[in-house]
Amino acid sequence: MSGRPFLQIPGPTNVPDRILRAMDRPVVDHRSPEFGQLVKALLPDVAKVFKSETGKVVLYPASGTGAWEAALVNTLAPGDRVLIFNNGHFATLFAEAARNLGIEVDEVPLRWGQGVPADLVEVKLRADAGGAAAYKAVLVVHNETSTGVTSDVLAVRKALDAAGHDALLIVDTVSSLASIDFRMDEWRVDVTLTGSQKGLMLPPGMALLCVGPRALEAGQSGGSRRNFWDWNRIIADNATGFYPYTPATLLLFGLREAVTMLLEEGLDDVFGRHERLASGVRAAVDAWGLKNLCEDPSEVSNSLTAVVTPDGIDSGEVMKIARERYDLALGVGLGRIRGKVFRIGHLGALNELEVLGTLGGVEMALAEAGVPVELGSGVAAAQRSFVAGRQAVATPVAAASR
Repeated sequence: MSGRPFLQIPGPTNVPDRILRAMDRPVVDHRSPEFGQLVKALLPDVAKVFKSETGKVVLYPASGTGAWEAALVNTLAPGDRVLIFNNGHFATLFAEAARNLGIEVDEVPLRWGQGVPADLVEVKLRADAGGAAAYKAVLVVHNETSTGVTSDVLAVRKALDAAGHDALLIVDTVSSLASIDFRMDEWRVDVTLTGSQKGLMLPPGMALLCVGPRALEAGQSGGSRRNFWDWNRIIADNATGFYPYTPATLLLFGLREAVTMLLEEGLDDVFGRHERLASGVRAAVDAWGLKNLCEDPSEVSNSLTAVVTPDGIDSGEVMKIARERYDLALGVGLGRIRGKVFRIGHLGALNELEVLGTLGGVEMALAEAGVPVELGSGVAAAQRSFVAGRQAVATPVAAASR
């Protein structure tokens, strides 16, 4: 097809030209002074994206799944108990990863479309037996990519405090970091993990963790048997700008540019942009008369929206039409909601016009799939939302200038 394809899945996201150009270079010697200087300057700036001054950034050539394993084997040993709440496909897989490593998992089932309820966290922690068998960690997916639900990590931290429990707080931010406000130090998160391919605007291939002091201590005194995933060796080598393995050198040059772009825009403005784009998408879904899978409006994700298709309409058919007719890629329904939802990604390097093009394509695909939507209704609703959002941002500036 002529024109550019629309990649609007919830990750991997579109890679900006600036980042592509930063990576378009000969491969450098990863033992050279040039590379060492890159690493030593880069890692403190990456920590700023996690909003951490006390954490150590650890990078692996891996995916978010690798980040799960790194977080688990460095802090936990086989037989240790953890608490996790199953509210989506990726929470399910996080729990599965822990079990496969010999960790005892207390998996609390929730509705898919529900966030992690802090009051239930507190109840479970207060009921914990204590002693050697006590929970060693609470695992939370900040933004459940399969359902478009953002859980309140600060409320989970407060639940830990209210219960007087000292379990580590390990948080998956794969589809939220650099898209949705996350404050590692302020919320006293012990390990934060993510992947390169979503809010960080990079190709897939890098797992990133920020490790707080308590988790560092746990990794020094315990954890599981490990080799490649041992972050102690990586942190030690990073002090001189190097790695104990061959790193993804070109991705690191891309990460340098991505972090520069995020800090140039300003993290608060990045989060505000994502909120405006998400509000426009949600306005479109309402105008179509369709349902957002997220149950609680206070928990809606600003990086993706999971749209429920009407009874009798296979969401896979909507996606097939979008892909084949309009070169528009949407996110599939995963696990138990396959065929029932499609997901619109609105994170990363994105603006209002690109979202409007996406919504126009979704409208046409819905109509062709037999969903009774009025063409133009969602686009118009999003336009109104975007204009109102821009005016709200501009008003304080105009007032100040007077």
